Amino acid sequence: MAGTFTFRVVSPEGNVLKEEAEFVVLPGNDGELGILQNHAPLISSLDIGVARYHQGDKIRKLAISGGFVEVADNLVTVLANTAEPSEKIDIERAKKAKERAEKRLSHPSEDTDLRRAELALLRAMARIQATQE
Repeated sequence: MAGTFTFRVVSPEGNVLKEEAEFVVLPGNDGELGILQNHAPLISSLDIGVARYHQGDKIRKLAISGGFVEVADNLVTVLANTAEPSEKIDIERAKKAKERAEKRLSHPSEDTDLRRAELALLRAMARIQATQE
């Protein structure tokens, strides 16, 4: 068994998660960030995507929509704009949000905020991906 460290996720709504993990993968702005026990100190921004953490042979997922990660002294702290564990995601709601965003992007009106629609699509896709095996 690999060594463990504390993985903590906090959002504006409060503490989302605090677990021991063996490996964490986070959506960085320039690609995925992988973190193991005794990782070098790090501060990085995060993108919209799926965070995964390994506990033995179990892999758990969260949908996050950006934020920051700090790694120091075997503590990985994610300060996320939003964070949702996969088991708390309403998949039907996420699919409807994806459809709305795709519709806005494919048929924009004059008052459509394209960047906002793109971000909504990315968030919905992350929520859907977090629920998949």
